[in-house]
Amino acid sequence: MLGMARVKLDMEGVEFVFRTELEVRITDINYGRHVGNDAMLGLLHEARLRFLGNSGFSEEDIGGTGMLMGDAVVQFKAVAFRGDRLVVEMGLKDVERRTFDLMYRVTRAGDGAVVALAKTGMVAFDYAKNRLADLPDIFLAKTGAKPA
Repeated sequence: MLGMARVKLDMEGVEFVFRTELEVRITDINYGRHVGNDAMLGLLHEARLRFLGNSGFSEEDIGGTGMLMGDAVVQFKAVAFRGDRLVVEMGLKDVERRTFDLMYRVTRAGDGAVVALAKTGMVAFDYAKNRLADLPDIFLAKTGAKPA
């Protein structure tokens, strides 16, 4: 029997610089009666928008350029159900000239159980010129990012 390769996210060294709470809605629930993988990405997207907004940014403008998602990884640790309050903590890792990983730790507020660990690989992108861009210094400063 072949074993299934499992994703393991390395959260070592991540400084969580932002925290927000989200409530699981009925539309986040799948046929297994818990938060579905597609819904978790939507919840992470909402958390990402709040993180950016907290520093005066949006996905279209992080200080003169925009950003887009290059990849996403979610490692589930527990289930979450309709009505659960989820605490999403976020921090940056592996910051390069044009890219960074946005790391997430999602816990259930009620009991502190880790529901998921996740990362979204983000890329600075100039939408007007339709090409990659460098991360703006103002973005690095306001998010506490430390380039490699």
